[in-house]
Amino acid sequence: MSASTGTDSTRDRIVVAATTEFSRHGIAGARVERIAKAARTSKERLYAYFRGKEELYATVAARELAAVADATRLDTTDLPGYAGRVHDYFTAHPERFRLMNWGRLELAEAAPADEDDPIRATVRHKTEQLAAAQAAGHLDPAWDPADILMFVNQLAMSWAGQSDLLPSDEKERAAFLTARRAAIVAAVERLFPSTAA
Repeated sequence: MSASTGTDSTRDRIVVAATTEFSRHGIAGARVERIAKAARTSKERLYAYFRGKEELYATVAARELAAVADATRLDTTDLPGYAGRVHDYFTAHPERFRLMNWGRLELAEAAPADEDDPIRATVRHKTEQLAAAQAAGHLDPAWDPADILMFVNQLAMSWAGQSDLLPSDEKERAAFLTARRAAIVAAVERLFPSTAA
């Protein structure tokens, strides 16, 4: 199959291997040799699909954003519930939280054009949804939709990158994260009360 179809199993294996590699080592620390080996292919074959690590990371990030959106489902009438789902997703998958943060840390200076950046496209889409909810009377129109999205996401992900502060005992950790989730949902409820029926 051609590289343009997006259904080639070699390409899929490369993306899966790259996801693990970028999560562990970041973009600068990732090695194409390790990605190719984990994908059971060659560096040359990898470069037939992707021009370099940045393009490969952009593909991985876009795929992860789609997975996050599917798992968390933004409901503009229930932002507290959305915040809880975002918390659940990233505390269950801290490696995916790291994956997204590597891009922010390492690619900030070389950000792609707005229309090519999957993160900016996602933010733009969600802020449009929030603006529509404000127009429909579901959210306070005094807030800028970008601030709503940023505040909710930052609250929701506040414990995702704090593994060093979590209890080491599995049972205690679960109880601790349940309490943190409740606090996040309560905070978002105060800021942006649910209007879901």
